[in-house]
Amino acid sequence: MTSKAHGYLFALAATTIFSFQDAISKHLGDHYHPIFITMLRYWAFGAFCILLAARKPGGLRAAASTRRPVLQIMRGVLLATEIMIVITAFWKAGLVHSTAVLAATPLVVTVLSIPFLGEHVGWRRWSAVVAGLIGVLLILKPDAGGFLDPWLLLPVLCCFMYAAYLIATRLVSRTDTPATSFFYIGVAGAVTATLVGPFFWTSLEGWDKLWMGVLCITGMTGHYLVIRAYELLDASAAQPITYLGLVYAAFFGVLLYGESLTWNIVAGSVIVVGAGLFTVWREYVRRHRPTL
Repeated sequence: MTSKAHGYLFALAATTIFSFQDAISKHLGDHYHPIFITMLRYWAFGAFCILLAARKPGGLRAAASTRRPVLQIMRGVLLATEIMIVITAFWKAGLVHSTAVLAATPLVVTVLSIPFLGEHVGWRRWSAVVAGLIGVLLILKPDAGGFLDPWLLLPVLCCFMYAAYLIATRLVSRTDTPATSFFYIGVAGAVTATLVGPFFWTSLEGWDKLWMGVLCITGMTGHYLVIRAYELLDASAAQPITYLGLVYAAFFGVLLYGESLTWNIVAGSVIVVGAGLFTVWREYVRRHRPTL
């Protein structure tokens, strides 16, 4: 099997594991505070990042060496905060609804890349962004009275936060190694969660102790597989696979949590995914266009 084929398998495995992790987060979020869940999850993830960095050449000193420490720390804080909010979104807005909105993240990245990365976005990608916006509005469809469920604003906020995290990741990648970036999201995120998590401490009951352990394991495993996938694939090649998360979310949401897969969620998701795939394809074409 080629290295590229291995990369696709790693990306597929990571998407599957993260989708399972979201389903567990939804279950735990129904019974425990999202900040408490995030803190325990980050304790395991932070320890994993430190252990992984210690085994690399140069050890922890090399992993912590960065030319942009403030931005690296901000990335970690932003991702940890986004996870706290997204667990709340799974709880209040539902797994299917939230995941459908989050699928628009690549489109938000496209828009933010203009002011923060200085990239040029042509009319084709702008058209995809507009189409994706229409898809999101369809997913968020107000009720007959014209009122929008306010909890649906949480996944919208998460969409922008995760897009900002990805933009920051691209910025630090210009000066720092992937190992350094990975180290900071684990350690800075763990510190952030620990600063607020103890105020929401709750004893885990019964089988939830096992589910919390599984959540920590899936988090570590999923991030490790993402690292391996991006060692072998371009981001544009791996991105389409992540949209399978919508299928998994629909499966878990309907089967386990009795959520409804309404026509507007399906139609809106198709539009958003189509726009996202087109944007990824145009990004690939732009980067591989021969220079004269």
